[in-house]
Amino acid sequence: MPEGDTVWRTARLLHDALSNSPLVRCDLRVPRLATSDLTGRTVLETAARGKHLLTRFEGGLTLHSHLRMDGAWRVHAPGERWTGGPGHQVRAVLATAGHVAVGYRLPVLELLRTEDEEQAVGHLGPDLLGPDWDAGEALRRLLSDPGRPLAEALLDQRNLAGIGNVYAAELCFLARATPWLPVGGLPAPERLLALARRLLEVNKGRSTRITTGDVRRDRALWVYGRAGRPCRRCGAAVRTWTPGPSAGERVAYWCPGCQQGPSPAPG
Repeated sequence: MPEGDTVWRTARLLHDALSNSPLVRCDLRVPRLATSDLTGRTVLETAARGKHLLTRFEGGLTLHSHLRMDGAWRVHAPGERWTGGPGHQVRAVLATAGHVAVGYRLPVLELLRTEDEEQAVGHLGPDLLGPDWDAGEALRRLLSDPGRPLAEALLDQRNLAGIGNVYAAELCFLARATPWLPVGGLPAPERLLALARRLLEVNKGRSTRITTGDVRRDRALWVYGRAGRPCRRCGAAVRTWTPGPSAGERVAYWCPGCQQGPSPAPG
């Protein structure tokens, strides 16, 4: 699932392409929106809220989309060949005189009244890249269940919005804690939240995500995706763990030399 910085870039892409222009074409290819037509309405803006995208139109309407695992928005010039996938995967087409935005494989696509956006995103915690960021509130939510595993608490969008599996793994490494350390046992959790925001901020404007400070592609991350390879800090083999199909956790990466705390439960 895309991280908050990827969604932020997608929102900026759509905003720059569509805003302040009326739609000359609107094609929403999901059954419940098949008769909805926004043609003629001016696009006001597209904003990211955590991992959600909100495209707002004049007249008080918002198109809410979520990329989940493999959704994507692509922007093309009029007449340019679309490149995001086969035609049957297109779920939305929003075109102005200057640009065509095409949404592929969007598992969430709904039309809301702008005043009702909270129905879609009101459950989210403070957004790491949003104007609503509140470090104190995020910390309160994160620590509301002190026995919860650290990575699980970071991934819960109700605590803070924007962290995905990559950042959860990298933040646990930088905190020198395994993903299963109870969040209440983490020293200075407020520092981890500040670090999380700093990482998303520095990465939101680039396509290659970097947490190590090294811009070389094969050296950009500490542990994520590096199972079996030597830790960049201590040389121990990075470990990975895949939960069972019924588990609520995600694939984890950690260094047994650098990170202290519990390991995953057997089985």
